[in-house]
Amino acid sequence: MNSKYDIIIIGGGAAGFFTAINIAEKNKKYKIAILERGKEVLSKVRVSGGGRCNVTHACFIPNDLVKYYPRGERELKGPFNQFCSGDTIEWFENHGVELKIEDDGRMFPTTDSSQTIIDCFIKATEKLKIDILTLQSVQSIFQKENSWKIDTNSDTFQCQKIILTTGSNTKVWEMLTNLGHTIVPPVPSLFTFNIKDSRIKDLMGVSALATVKVKGSNLKASGPLLITHWGMSGPGILRLSAWGARELFDKNYHFTLQVNWLNETIFEECLDELKELKEVNNKKLISKFCPFDFPKRLWESLTFASGISNELKWADVSKKQLILLAEQLTNGQFQVNGKSTFKEEFVTAGGIDLKEINFKTMESKILPNLYLAGEIVNIDAITGGFNFQNAWTGGFIISESI
Repeated sequence: MNSKYDIIIIGGGAAGFFTAINIAEKNKKYKIAILERGKEVLSKVRVSGGGRCNVTHACFIPNDLVKYYPRGERELKGPFNQFCSGDTIEWFENHGVELKIEDDGRMFPTTDSSQTIIDCFIKATEKLKIDILTLQSVQSIFQKENSWKIDTNSDTFQCQKIILTTGSNTKVWEMLTNLGHTIVPPVPSLFTFNIKDSRIKDLMGVSALATVKVKGSNLKASGPLLITHWGMSGPGILRLSAWGARELFDKNYHFTLQVNWLNETIFEECLDELKELKEVNNKKLISKFCPFDFPKRLWESLTFASGISNELKWADVSKKQLILLAEQLTNGQFQVNGKSTFKEEFVTAGGIDLKEINFKTMESKILPNLYLAGEIVNIDAITGGFNFQNAWTGGFIISESI
């Protein structure tokens, strides 16, 4: 059968629904369909943020917001000036969903349930008479004179404009390559590091504010570091993995990680402080007296790694041992052997080359009447609601442009 629409959106996720709803609200006469290859729509929304859906982030200045995007920082400035986090909050409020801000800036529905977002989208598509067609796996797309033809596993569709919101779907990327687009090869982003090391072996759950660096590279990040049973995780590590997605892929995830457990304190400052402590606390046991705002168990482990026994007092510590301890605290070197995926929020770096997109309209510069939003393009962010914000902004801009 040959179904005709004005606009067809391929991909029934966050970006697809948001785009469809915004277009239909601005122009009631368009006949719109969403094609989804799975039997369920919005499945990634359901699991995101641990089932609570981290809708956006409480960062309201476009020039600050773009700094959370390892890929897309420059390109998103204009779009975020059109539709930013504040606009997202207002949009959801107008659609009956109230959001709240958590201490770390992440924003969730007040219900703490992603189902609230799903219900909001489904209700809007029903009201606006947008067709949602599941189990439609797209096999080919091609442009006729002034329309598009889409073949799926069960149907053929025709439309004036086509919008792709298929995330990191390699099959769709392949189709676009055949139509003349360039794809930046996908690599994982947002992952944790596998490290086997006696210094952190029994410290699962211990967390410290640290600065982490990849030895022999410019990659560096700061933030809470969490010790896990397989190695290291936490916001600082995830940030480093996002900014280093390509470089760490090229290293096959085998590299030396330098950890400054005292965040920005440099070696010389640390050594001076340790020498001072030796004078003032000479009767106290080093392993039991941690002078820094720092987990006790980690302190004990690092003193032991510096050759300081549990029974040694500050008065009896040698200069060599203090140098070793300052080194462990400010420049601990750990061998990373591989990575682990961070929860179910799998994010890839890669996708359609940003040079081939007009960011004023989100239209392809290569294929007229084809628009792109969400993770299908080479934009990704660190964790915290930023990837969703990119989806909302892209969808809004497409709706304005159409």
